[in-house]
Amino acid sequence: MAELGPKWGTDIRTHAKQVLDAFSQLLEQAPKEAKVAKDVAYGSHPRHVVDIYSPRSAASAPVIVFAHGGAFVDGNKDRNPEIYANVGWYFARNSAVLVNTEYRLAPEFKYPAATEDVAAAVEWVRGNIERFGGDPRRVFVMGHSAGACHVGLYAYDPRFGAVGPKQVSGLIVVSGRVRTENAPENPNAKKVEAYVGGDVDALELASVVSHVTRTSVPTMVAFGEWENPLLDLHCIELLHRLSQCQRKTPRVVRLSGYTHSGMIGHFNTAEERVGQEILAFIREN
Repeated sequence: MAELGPKWGTDIRTHAKQVLDAFSQLLEQAPKEAKVAKDVAYGSHPRHVVDIYSPRSAASAPVIVFAHGGAFVDGNKDRNPEIYANVGWYFARNSAVLVNTEYRLAPEFKYPAATEDVAAAVEWVRGNIERFGGDPRRVFVMGHSAGACHVGLYAYDPRFGAVGPKQVSGLIVVSGRVRTENAPENPNAKKVEAYVGGDVDALELASVVSHVTRTSVPTMVAFGEWENPLLDLHCIELLHRLSQCQRKTPRVVRLSGYTHSGMIGHFNTAEERVGQEILAFIREN
């Protein structure tokens, strides 16, 4: 990461593979202590599936519904045998149930399909997670990169059902694309357009930051020093808007030296700062 960080944005795909390959070698030796249910359906589409990582003796454990990244057009819950399973292994051995979620992708499925899938997954979790040791009354949503857009819209935008009696307990943003924009500095601008389109009003409506209110659910934000271009700015904008509306600063972690992919690859390694902050956030909410 020290080598690739300063030049991260020049070739994100290649650099991401290098970082995640390196983390995967480390993660092969990491502890894997959980009960795992693979490819459990929450809907009718082939991508409407989840993997559930539960503590071995779970009972009424808090639940995290996690959405992977992929710039809206790519990605799945198993990027390789270690990523994103590492997120599930980490939280399960720390007494939480992790639901690793797949969702439909652009360009075949446009905005807001992925957020609708998050809503369906959470609804399924509420009705079924007790048999996996989870507490349906303590459900958090967490997303990395584009996944943070999908879970953030679910948590904040009342059109997607996370308000009122179905309100989630909190939102966890990791290196999130919480503003959808197609600026020239964004190397993934065309992928954003593949999902949202290029209309300015549509891009604004599809941005998590546009839906912040005084009553937005408790939120935590984590990002690295070397993010995909603009993502750190988006995270800071989210923090600023929440602080303005709610008159207090949300929980925030910035890891110096960490890249965009390193922020997710490091879960279940000896570096636990983000993981422990998330666990503290869950305990508080």
